[in-house]
Amino acid sequence: MEDILEILKYILPSVITFLASYLIIKRFLDNDYRKKTVDIRMQNQKTMQPIRLQAYERLVLLLERISLPSLVQRTHKQGMSARLLQSELLKAIRAEFDHNLSQQVYITNKSWDSLKTAKEETVKVINIAASRLNEDASGMDLINVIFEIVTKVDRLPTDIAIDILKMEARQIF
Repeated sequence: MEDILEILKYILPSVITFLASYLIIKRFLDNDYRKKTVDIRMQNQKTMQPIRLQAYERLVLLLERISLPSLVQRTHKQGMSARLLQSELLKAIRAEFDHNLSQQVYITNKSWDSLKTAKEETVKVINIAASRLNEDASGMDLINVIFEIVTKVDRLPTDIAIDILKMEARQIF
């Protein structure tokens, strides 16, 4: 029994010293890890913030370009038939959307959903307006029906999506 007590006299202080050292070193390494993680996040934020803002800018530009007044003004050419104008309007929307598809990585799902909804609603207005016309209708007839539909709406879907994008872009700051 005395031998065990004698052994414990030497081992117990060593174990206590080892545990104390282990806990101090572990706490130090954990704090160091946290600091490095915070530094990496700050660096990422400095890098990503301008890219995210650029994405919001590009998507607002997309929405401005597919808003019906802007789209009609850019696409309509004298002498176009309603069917040709409808086709060109839809092609322009599709091209603008496809060109900016990768920007969804940098924005929230809510923003992207509002942008897709704005695109789909704009396409729907164009198709509804075209369905109300005869086969031999002119491009101007289509424009008049489009603007007739637009005047009945409180806010254009593109304007709603732009407001959502602006609100989220302000939160980045």
